[in-house]
Amino acid sequence: MSQCLEKRIAPKILLVDSYEIFLSGTIKILRSCYPNAVIRAATTVENALYQVATFEPDLAIADICIAQNVGQPAQISNGMQLLKKLLSSYPQMNILVQSSYIKTLVRIKSEIDNHPSGFVVADKSLSSQETLNRVNWALQGFTHTKEIKGMNSGLELKPEWIRLLNLAFEEGLQDKAIAANICVSERMVRHYWYKLQEVLEINVEELKNQGKNLRVITHIRAREEGLID
Repeated sequence: MSQCLEKRIAPKILLVDSYEIFLSGTIKILRSCYPNAVIRAATTVENALYQVATFEPDLAIADICIAQNVGQPAQISNGMQLLKKLLSSYPQMNILVQSSYIKTLVRIKSEIDNHPSGFVVADKSLSSQETLNRVNWALQGFTHTKEIKGMNSGLELKPEWIRLLNLAFEEGLQDKAIAANICVSERMVRHYWYKLQEVLEINVEELKNQGKNLRVITHIRAREEGLID
């Protein structure tokens, strides 16, 4: 069994996950270490935000792939928007991201870096003991993000670069349409590509000389880094 905080404490914990079976399993694990904890659950972004505002948890344990509302499919984009909201509006709240999509958190690197309270990540494949370790760290206000590729490096991402990737690879737009969509010139779009490829350590000139498709290579590298789904 992991080292728990004193069992007499009664932390308020909010679980956010769209899968009931995972919620029940996590509650069982938490009860083994924090029998006095006050635990609530939310299966959608909408309900999670309501619970945070009314319940005021000490710790939110959230998946990244969740549904916006009841009856809608779980999506990574929903969880990312929820986390951005929690990070910006609840600086005093500790957060544990428990998900199979940890690498996507690099997209909100700056928000995580600026969060003054605990922020810990845990892959859903971790053992119960290791999961409890992560819960303990988060409740104590620690930060643990080493599993996020690029999180602790010099990787710096601009919001417009992420928008560029989404428009190009999720909506299938070419540069002219991208420029019109984000209200910049095509020249600026080409500049965004260049800077993004530089950050992704793509050797543009070498690949051009080899006759490789830069757009395809950029797509692959962006997926590897968790920048797009």
